[in-house]
Amino acid sequence: MSKLRKVRVCDIEFSEKNLVLIAGPCVIESRKVVFETCDFLKSLTKKLNLPFIFKASFDKANRTSINSFRGPGLKEGLKILKEVKKNFKVPVTSDIHCSTQAEPASLVLDLIQIPAFLFRQTDLLLSAAKTQKPINVKKAQFASPYDCKFCAEKIFSVNNKNVIFTERGTFFGYNNLVVDFRSLKIIQDLGFCTVFDGTHSVQLPSSQKGVSGGQREFVPGLVRAAVAFGCQGIFLEVHPSPQKALSDKYTMLDFKETETLLKEVKKIWEQVK
Repeated sequence: MSKLRKVRVCDIEFSEKNLVLIAGPCVIESRKVVFETCDFLKSLTKKLNLPFIFKASFDKANRTSINSFRGPGLKEGLKILKEVKKNFKVPVTSDIHCSTQAEPASLVLDLIQIPAFLFRQTDLLLSAAKTQKPINVKKAQFASPYDCKFCAEKIFSVNNKNVIFTERGTFFGYNNLVVDFRSLKIIQDLGFCTVFDGTHSVQLPSSQKGVSGGQREFVPGLVRAAVAFGCQGIFLEVHPSPQKALSDKYTMLDFKETETLLKEVKKIWEQVK
């Protein structure tokens, strides 16, 4: 493995020395859900001594159906995320879907996320990179891990060297994803820190008549395997009551499942380290 490029998000460093958790509800459903989830995650990660970045989307612009819930939008969503930063003293991240969102989002977000479906959107990548904020690019379901080199070159072209990549599964026919852990090493051999997305990797895209299904039961095993394989971060979507969630209800973890998994993960990472 090549020496990994260290990326700093506030006082958190992505490197071989850390295992970082990026977690939160899929979408900002309400201030209550966001605050309840962040409160739980901050308390748990403090107890486990895991660096933590809170994630929730202000706009899910890539939902399958026009009738699906998208979130509160840019203005209201960033307002809530700003409150999270102030009240819980944690870094926050969210995904942007168009170039015009980059600048206003950068005024609040500590880490800008690029959605997997937009992995190759040059103007979006350049707009995000020009903010000089660290960028978390989700590797597209249709892309080779080797393609991360070209994605990074776009970000580097505007003098932003702070990029990490998240593996979130690869298309396997229709309405299915499969995880190839070789991707983590390939991306790391390119010199980039990797994050494994345990919840999106078990999606069954658009399998529920315009809504994505999922196989939540496979999340723990895949996450444990990814940490044993050697990633620098874990991405999880967490909700107080996943069955009531307005997005990704088939894949998000509840609080009890999250606590059990993170305790296991911490032990595995300590052995790997």
